[in-house]
Amino acid sequence: MNRRFLFLLALLATALGCVAQTFTLRGRVTDGEGNPVEFASVTCPSQGRATVTSLQGQYELKLLSADSVVVKFSMLGYRTKTRVLRRPKGTQTLQVTLSEQASTLGEVTVAGQKIQSGQTQDISTKPLRSLPSTTGNAVEELIQSQAGVSTHSELSSQYNVRGGSFDENSVYINSVEVYRPFLVRSGQQEGLSVINPDMVERIGFSTGGFEAKYGDKMSSALNITYRRPKRFEAVATASLLGGSAYVGFSNKKLAWANGLRYKTTKYLLGSLETKGEYKPNFLDYQTYLSYKPNKRWTVDFIGNIADNHYNFHPEDRETKFGTMESVRSFRVYFDGQEKDRFRTFFGTLGITRHLGDSTSVSLLGSSFSTSEQERYDIQGQYWLTQTETSENLGVGTYFEHARNYLKAHVESVKLLLKHTAKQHDVEAGLTWKQEHIEENSVEYEMRDSAGYSVPHTGTDLFMIYSLRARNELNANRLETYVQDTWRFRSAGEHTLFTLNYGLRFSHWNYNKESILSPRVSLGITPSFNHNVTLRFATGLYYQAPFFKELRDTSTVAGVTRATLNRKIKSQRSIHFIAGMDYRFNMNNRPFKFTAELYYKLLGNVVPYSINNVKVVYYGSNEASGHAAGLDLKLFGEFVPGTDSWVTLSVMDTKMKLNGVKVPMPTDQRYALNLFFTDYFPGTTRWKMSLKLAYADGLPFSAPHRELETSTFRAAAYKRADIGMSYRVLNNEHRERKSVFRNIWLSLDCLNLLGINNVNSYYWVTDVTNQQYAVPNYLTGRQINARLLFEF
Repeated sequence: MNRRFLFLLALLATALGCVAQTFTLRGRVTDGEGNPVEFASVTCPSQGRATVTSLQGQYELKLLSADSVVVKFSMLGYRTKTRVLRRPKGTQTLQVTLSEQASTLGEVTVAGQKIQSGQTQDISTKPLRSLPSTTGNAVEELIQSQAGVSTHSELSSQYNVRGGSFDENSVYINSVEVYRPFLVRSGQQEGLSVINPDMVERIGFSTGGFEAKYGDKMSSALNITYRRPKRFEAVATASLLGGSAYVGFSNKKLAWANGLRYKTTKYLLGSLETKGEYKPNFLDYQTYLSYKPNKRWTVDFIGNIADNHYNFHPEDRETKFGTMESVRSFRVYFDGQEKDRFRTFFGTLGITRHLGDSTSVSLLGSSFSTSEQERYDIQGQYWLTQTETSENLGVGTYFEHARNYLKAHVESVKLLLKHTAKQHDVEAGLTWKQEHIEENSVEYEMRDSAGYSVPHTGTDLFMIYSLRARNELNANRLETYVQDTWRFRSAGEHTLFTLNYGLRFSHWNYNKESILSPRVSLGITPSFNHNVTLRFATGLYYQAPFFKELRDTSTVAGVTRATLNRKIKSQRSIHFIAGMDYRFNMNNRPFKFTAELYYKLLGNVVPYSINNVKVVYYGSNEASGHAAGLDLKLFGEFVPGTDSWVTLSVMDTKMKLNGVKVPMPTDQRYALNLFFTDYFPGTTRWKMSLKLAYADGLPFSAPHRELETSTFRAAAYKRADIGMSYRVLNNEHRERKSVFRNIWLSLDCLNLLGINNVNSYYWVTDVTNQQYAVPNYLTGRQINARLLFEF
C-alpha cells in the first residue's frame, strides 16, 4: 500500500509539474502609428503553436514554459519581430509594434497587401501615376484590368462586371454614393470621372457577393477612400491629353487637399476615321477638408465641380471593312455640328463623434446636381460601294437631330454607426434620399436611300426614328442596413473563420416597392496552411430602378414617346460564389493567386441595348436569365519592387426574352488582361509599364429592333499600351536641396500595334430595307508625352 501511495504521489507531482509548465501569452500587435494589425501571425516554431490577431490586433496563445520561449510576430508587408521570454509563467502580456517592410530596389519601396478574408479586395494605388491612360480616369482604368471586369472602348471609363451593364456598378467615396451624368452616349463625349486619382488613398473593389453596406446594385461595388495629407505635398502633371495639379497640407488638427484636372482628347480623337474639328474640354476641381479639433470629433468635407464640353464639326469619313475577298467602302461628307455640355456639382459633409476607441457615430449629408445638354444637327451624304466591282450598294442622305435637356439633383442624409469588439465589427446605417429629375428630349433621324425615304411604304412618309420625351420624377427613397463581421477560431485555435452577415432594406415611394436583401459571406484560413484562404458568399441583390430603367416607350404613327413606368420593379440577382486565395513566395518575392467561381440567377430583368456607352432600357420587367463564369488572377512582383498581374475570365450569359434565349448585350465569353511593370537592368531611373487586353466581342443587333430578332457578335477587342518613364530627378531618400522630390518624364505609345477595334456600328438601310453594318473604329496608334513633378 505504501508503494502504491508513493507511486500515486509521484504521478500527481508530475501532473502538477506539467500544469505549472504552461502559460498564457496575450497582447496586441500594432503598426508604427498605433493602428491594430489584423491577421498578423503569432507563432512559436519550437512548439508548433500559432494564432492570428483579431480586428483590434489582439491575440492569445497557450504555450509550454521553458528556460526560454521564442515567439515570432509576422505579417505580409511588415518586418518580422522575434521576442524571447525567460522562464514565463502564468499570464504574460506582450505588446508588439511591427514596422513596415521596405523591400528596396534603388528608390522604389514595396509594401505587402492585406489578406483578403471577405469579398472586397484591396487594389494597390501604386500604378495610378505610371499607368498609360487615354481617359485620364486612372482608377477606372485600373479597375478595367481586374478579373471579371470588361470594357471595349479605350475612350470610356465605364466597365461591365460579370455580365452586368454600366449602371449596375455602385461607387462610393468616403462612404457616400456618387453618380455619373445621364445623357452620355459615346466614349468620346465622356469627361473626367468624379474620382481624382491624386487624392486616393485606398481602393476596395468587389465583383460580387459584397456586403450589405453597399447599395442596391447587382454587379459590383467600388469603395474609394480619400487620403488625409500628413504633411505638405504637391504633384503637377502635363501631357498632350491634359494636365492636373494637386496640393495638400496639414497640421495637428486640419488637413486640406485640392485637386485640379483638365482633359482634352482633341489630339486622340484626331485618329478616328471621322475627320473634323474636335473641340472637347473637360475641367474638374475637387477639395477634401478634414478637421479634428480633438480625439472625439472629426469633420470631413468633399466638394467637386465638373464642367465638361464636347463640340464637334464633322467633315468627312471613309471606312473600309469586310473580308479579303469582299471589301466594302463607306464614304460620307458631313454638314452640321454637335454641342454637348455636362455640368455637375457634388458635395458631402460628414460629422463623426468617437464614443471611445471602438465606437463611432457619423452623420453624413450629400448633394448631387447635374445640368446636361445634348444638341446636334448633322447631315451626311453617303456612298456604300463594293470595292472590287465599284457597285453602289447604297447611296443616300441621312439627317440626325437631337435637343436633349436634363436636370437632376439628389440629396441624402445618412446616419452611420460603427462598433468594434474583440471578435465583432458591427456597422449599421440609415439613409434618406430625395430625387428630382426633369427631362425634355427630342430626337429624330431621317434617312434617304436612292431618293426614297426609309422606311418606304409607297403611301406614308415616316422618319426611320423619332422620339419625344417630357418627364419629371420626384421621389423619396429610404435605405437601412445592419451587418456584422465576426472573426472566430476553431476549437484548436488554428483555423480562422471570418463570417460577414447582414440585412439591407429599401423602400421607394415612386413605385411603392420595398425590398429586403440578406447577404452572407464566409472566409476560412485553414490550420494546415495560413497562406490559403477559402471564400464562400451568397445573397439576394437588387437593382433598384432609377431614371433610366423607368423610361418605357410606345410607338404610335411612327413617333416613339418615352414615359415613366410606375409599375416597374427592381431587377433581382441571386449570387453564388466560391473563391480561393493562395499566397506564396517565389525567388523571395510575394505572389498571390486568386480563383473565383460564380453563378448569378437573374429575375425581373429589364432588357436593354448598348450603343457605344449609352444603355437604353425597355422600361419594363420582361426577361430572366443567368450569368456564370470563372475568374483567375495572378498578382505579384514578377520584377523585384514592382506590381504586375495577369487575369483570365470566362463567362456565359443568357437572357430569356419573349420565349427566346439570347446572350445578354454584355456577354463577353473570355477576357485576358495583363499589366506588367519592369525596370531597365542595373537602374531604376528607367521604368516600363505594359498594358494588354484581349477580349471577346460583344453581341450586337440592329438599332430600334427587338434583341431577340437579330443578333451577331463583333470582333474581339485587342489592345496594347506601353509607357516608358525616365526619372530625371530623385530626392526621395536624401537631404533635398531642390523644391522637387521627383521629376518623371514619360512617353506612352497608345494602341501600340495599331489595331482597328470596333465599338459600335453605323447601319445603312437601302430602299429594300436591307441593312449593312458599317463598323465604327476606335482610336489608332498615338504617342503621348507626360511630365510629372512631385514636390
